[in-house]
Amino acid sequence: MGAGHDHGHAHGAHGGGTATAAYRGRLRVALAITLTVMVVEIVGGVLADSLALVADAAHMATDALGLGMALLAIHFAGRPPSDRRTFGYARAEILAALANCVLLLGVGGYVLYEAIERFVTPAGTAGGLTVVFGAIGLVANMVSLTLLMRGQKESLNVRGAFLEVAADALGSLAVIVSALVIVATGWQPADPIASLLIGLMIVPRTWRLLRETLDVLLEAAPKGVDIAEVRAHILALDGVEDVHDLHAWTITSGMPVLSAHVVVSGEVLSAIGHEKMLHELQGCLGVHFDVEHCTFQLEPSGHAEHEARLCH
Repeated sequence: MGAGHDHGHAHGAHGGGTATAAYRGRLRVALAITLTVMVVEIVGGVLADSLALVADAAHMATDALGLGMALLAIHFAGRPPSDRRTFGYARAEILAALANCVLLLGVGGYVLYEAIERFVTPAGTAGGLTVVFGAIGLVANMVSLTLLMRGQKESLNVRGAFLEVAADALGSLAVIVSALVIVATGWQPADPIASLLIGLMIVPRTWRLLRETLDVLLEAAPKGVDIAEVRAHILALDGVEDVHDLHAWTITSGMPVLSAHVVVSGEVLSAIGHEKMLHELQGCLGVHFDVEHCTFQLEPSGHAEHEARLCH
């Protein structure tokens, strides 16, 4: 690079893997539980002629697929960077979260459709048998939720899996309540009503996850990083005259990135040197905004106009 151009880097997530990788083992256990309960609920739904159980089993199937994709994404995200893919495959986790959203929305629509059909053509649901299978599903879901509770705060991919299991737990509870109503009163519409509730519980949570996932894909500023505040902090450093081309985005969960062109007075650069200036910039961002991977280009006064002419 020419005089006045320096790049400073601090590496965060690359050193220790992505935020999701730490929960690989728990995701595997949750996947095994989900597959087991899915099979149990399918059998129970057929035996008891319960749409609510079948709907919950269908949701379990998407959970299993989602958890499998999350584990596959962790595998790809852990692969090292290359000259072609300089951030490696870390973004695979976000793509898996997006796929989970699409699956969840599809399952929600299917359950709502089938529930309406059941109102038109009622079926004789065996309430007692449905209670038993619903209870098995609820206990298994609670175990999976406990395993994923911590990870969902740190990773969008784990959060997607957590929300799927949470929706399943609520779905199992709805199945149990509807079955108890059928046992106590014989009122068969309780089963499709529970199915409607399961479908409606899926959509809002999925929509929130979808918005967060799209924010990452559209390279919106990471949560907790206010660009105006970042600019103010950088400008407050001695010798900094201006900041331009300031960008902050997220590669994947736990990997925020920032880059900026910082205009510094020649007198200050001569007095303290480029290395100390970069150290101060990195320290400012790392302490106040928890952005560890930063790239700064230091420029002397008047360089921005020179750079603009070169780009024409």
